[in-house]
Amino acid sequence: MATSSSTIEMPKVKLGNQGLEVSRLGYGCMGLSGVYNNPLSMEEGIKMLKEAFYKGITFFDTADIYGVDFANEILIGKLLMELPRDKIQLATKFGIFKIESNKVTVKGTPEYARSCCEGSLKRLGVEYIDLFYVHRIDTTVPIEDTIEELKKMVEEGKIKYIGLSEANADTIRRAHAVHPITALQMEYSLWTREIEDELIPLCRKLGIGIVPYAPVGRGFFGGKAIKESLPENSVLGLNARFTGENLTKNKVLYDRIEAMAEKHGCSTAQLALAWVLHQGNDVIPIPGTTNIKNLEENIGSVKVKLTKEEVEVIGNAVPLDEVAGSKVNEAILRVSWKYANTPPKNSNRSSS
Repeated sequence: MATSSSTIEMPKVKLGNQGLEVSRLGYGCMGLSGVYNNPLSMEEGIKMLKEAFYKGITFFDTADIYGVDFANEILIGKLLMELPRDKIQLATKFGIFKIESNKVTVKGTPEYARSCCEGSLKRLGVEYIDLFYVHRIDTTVPIEDTIEELKKMVEEGKIKYIGLSEANADTIRRAHAVHPITALQMEYSLWTREIEDELIPLCRKLGIGIVPYAPVGRGFFGGKAIKESLPENSVLGLNARFTGENLTKNKVLYDRIEAMAEKHGCSTAQLALAWVLHQGNDVIPIPGTTNIKNLEENIGSVKVKLTKEEVEVIGNAVPLDEVAGSKVNEAILRVSWKYANTPPKNSNRSSS
């Protein structure tokens, strides 16, 4: 049983303490351009995103690296031609410069940051980006230099707020000292909780919002990997948690959540997502899907109400030391963006 989205009014909340207001649930756009399944057509992608918007989701997350030749940003740009810009909170990212068969190269020079921002503005067809993330941290460039350039672009009106993705505590502190950071994007779900010990407390101390990606465990708690087979071309086939003996062991964790979901009158995906939502109003998950039914299910999670004790019991049902298989690895990252292995000529990714 799944909680319906038809009667839900999507709340608005503050993301960070700099003034950005977003829908309580965001939408991760990466999957529309492939990775977990075949990419949707432009028409299908726009239909999906419109459905999310009309159901109350206004916070959309993309990146310059998603899809063939910037396909994801171009898709969002087409969408924005048909929806009111001032009703949408748009996040995009830069910093993954090149993906090859044996390594991922990141780039955070001020010049590259600016060229990426200009490129994203053009592809998205907008005058400003609400939230501009450093997608991965270039450890060869002082984070202060990168953020100083982003600060200039805030002053110029090109971006409104600055975010970090996959950053450690030291990087967050140093970046925040140059210009207030509005959001930290990290993987966070029932079975991926490394950020709880240090990063979440630090973000709360500094007034930084938390944006979990893969909040349903890369779909694991949706049950498809348990009850069906993964799509043949899915990158999840390379994820250790979804294969062989590990999957058999992890099924025990799924079964526990499924039993709890029945008690709460919702689906396993909704309970897993509700658990993330109940970590605080400053935690704004961005689940992604290419399926309308799954979208409605995700939205329905906002209606699932849990007590503090129930949140604790659900978390305890998935002990981290019982999760079989590593979270993710660089090989999966490379395959995830397999269509972006070679930067197009004359693109902002090849800028120095």
